[in-house]
Amino acid sequence: MANPIDTKTISKLAEILDKNQLTGLNYEDENCKISLSRENVGGYVPTYAPIAAQPAPVAATPSAVAEEPAKEEEDFSNSPNAVKSPMVGVVYLSSNPNSPTYVKEGDTVEVGDTVCLIEAMKTFNPVKAHKGGRVTKILVETGEPVEYGEPLIIIE
Repeated sequence: MANPIDTKTISKLAEILDKNQLTGLNYEDENCKISLSRENVGGYVPTYAPIAAQPAPVAATPSAVAEEPAKEEEDFSNSPNAVKSPMVGVVYLSSNPNSPTYVKEGDTVEVGDTVCLIEAMKTFNPVKAHKGGRVTKILVETGEPVEYGEPLIIIE
């Protein structure tokens, strides 16, 4: 049976969102998970999901695992073209799951354009382009954890 929606908590979270001029806020306890994000028009899109037990991952048998040669990834950590994560958090390439990504490979960006968001401590922080140019590579996927200084996007 689903838990009833806690409207008091949602109202309090919306108040915190407004008071602190945040673009998004996540709340989770043992019974529910609530996410609020501010839309461009100033409204909120609350999502509510009861917490359910996650099934244990099933280990693959050695015969079922296809052996693929390890592909070498280019190291962009010292590249002046890399937009790097300003903090530890989780990266999001769009403002919400129903919106298009901020940028895609081949797009042209200007200095200061938002290229992605980093969620840290339940706050969504925009990551801006440090230079203008063409996006040649996106190194991360939505929902991936990232470290401080990790290259996210390459702009040439």
